[in-house]
Amino acid sequence: MLRANYKGKFMDIESVKSQFPIFKNKINGKPLIYLDSANSSQKPGRVIDRISKFYSKEFSNIGRSLHTLAVTATNRFEETRDLVKKYINAKSREEIIFTKNATEGMNLVASTYGEKFINKGDEILITELEHHSNYVPWHFLRQKKGAVIKFAKCNDKGEVEIDEIKKLITEKTKIIGITHLSNVTGAILPVKKIVDLAQTKKIPVLVDGCQGAPHLKLDMQELGCDFYAMSCHKMYGPTGVGILYAKKKWVDQLPPYQGGGGMIQEVKKDNITFPGSPTKYEAGTLQTAEVVGFSESIRFIQDVGIKNIMQHEKEITEYGLQELKKNNSVKIIGDPKNRGSIISFTIKGIHPHDIATILDEDGVAIRAGHHCCQILHEKMGVIATARVSLGVYNSKEDIDVLSNAIKKCNKIFNK
Repeated sequence: MLRANYKGKFMDIESVKSQFPIFKNKINGKPLIYLDSANSSQKPGRVIDRISKFYSKEFSNIGRSLHTLAVTATNRFEETRDLVKKYINAKSREEIIFTKNATEGMNLVASTYGEKFINKGDEILITELEHHSNYVPWHFLRQKKGAVIKFAKCNDKGEVEIDEIKKLITEKTKIIGITHLSNVTGAILPVKKIVDLAQTKKIPVLVDGCQGAPHLKLDMQELGCDFYAMSCHKMYGPTGVGILYAKKKWVDQLPPYQGGGGMIQEVKKDNITFPGSPTKYEAGTLQTAEVVGFSESIRFIQDVGIKNIMQHEKEITEYGLQELKKNNSVKIIGDPKNRGSIISFTIKGIHPHDIATILDEDGVAIRAGHHCCQILHEKMGVIATARVSLGVYNSKEDIDVLSNAIKKCNKIFNK
């Protein structure tokens, strides 16, 4: 069954999946079952076509020239910024900064905010769930300035509760960095509650939205966080593009991140002045075609409907958990009450890399490893896990193929 009924409205999963050209391919002679969207999502044809059209009919560098192509390219680029601003409900287009990925966005915050506001002995509060992208930049700052990093512990279910954050906040806490949705346990953190708590202490909050952005409804004014980092390639968009949302009060006062062309106002031998955001943070030649292509990714999500996507992924995730739990050799890592469309697991006696290899023989693509979350894996008592992560194009039939492939994996290694 590839049709799902959500409150009287049908989302034709087969029709949605048909918009992704890659699913016409076969892997090892089998239909592709792509269960690795947390790593990177597949791309609908409209995104691919938009990039091709830009290169073949509209290409130019932006913000540099006054000829027709340059003006057109600049307009297309800035139209995407306006589209993003509206999609995430930011107050101002100046709060939308294009980066090459979410990692660069979080490095930008750690570098600029850290340089100006964090000194020796100051505390940075993150969690044990964090991807390395929301830890390593703070580690650099710890080494450079002598800051202290504190880790809010996750519980046995793979969640971080608000009370765990609350008890670690002190007068020395300068910033809180949290994931919106764990890329290992699937836990959705109570970001709004954490932000509300932080605001009473006047502490800014950075959210790693890599997994939140593709799977949850975003409203920056309602969420209230100070910074929110996204990777477009996980949102059915091109690689090489990220977005950093930053409240205007911060972009107005933080220093530039990188120096070069495009981010200056006036250059003299004895002084350089800079424009406001977002120009101040977008140095050099930008990934113009990819940004323009991302506009179609947003339109794709809007056309399907983020609420439909959320409900669909919830149903498939619940079905996946139900099916995997039937297999006594499978151990699910984490059991959060509020879960996104990610399931990490192990199989007794089989290394996750071997699981992924055997599943690939049946055309099933999953991720195996520590998923750039070594601290969390250590906490959960495992070196690595196999991870299933869903997208809008997945169905219950995909889970059935996965389940059968896991049974095959067991048979091979049991011999």
